[in-house]
Formats: sequence, C-alpha cells, structure tokens
Amino acid sequence: MDKKEIEEKLKQSLNLDEVYAITDDGSHFQVIAVGDMFADLSRVKKQQAVYAPLSPYIADNRIHALSIKTYTPAEWQRERKLLGL
Repeated sequence: MDKKEIEEKLKQSLNLDEVYAITDDGSHFQVIAVGDMFADLSRVKKQQAVYAPLSPYIADNRIHALSIKTYTPAEWQRERKLLGL
C-alpha cells in the first residue's frame, strides 16, 4: 500500500493539520497525526480515532502493522524541536 493513500484517507476522514505515513516495506506503517482534535481525548480515544478510517485496510491486510503517534499542534511543535526537524 502507498503511504500517500493512508495520508489522504486520514485527511479526508479527520480534521488534521498534518499527517505523515512512514513505511519501509509497504505493509508496516507508522502514522504521525497532528490536530487540535486530540487535545481533549484520552490516549485510547486518540488511537481509535486514527485507527477507525484505516480499519478496512487492516482487515484486507494492505496494512499489516500500524504504529500511531498523535499530537496537538503545540505538542508537535515541541516534538519537532526535540527531533531537530
């Protein structure tokens, strides 16, 4: 599966400022999702929000493994500084 497909699906489904899908092999993905929608959600609810639009791809095995990191815009700005991005 192409990482751009994942990014587009999440952009269409969720109110995100930024979204990145990273893969080395086309079936194991890391998703970084940035949006204000995560501000008041529990850690589990954040994961579920990102997982839900991708569940059909997981069910048909186009996505074999998925790691999700969610940030508010302020959290992402701090994280980017820490990572040197």
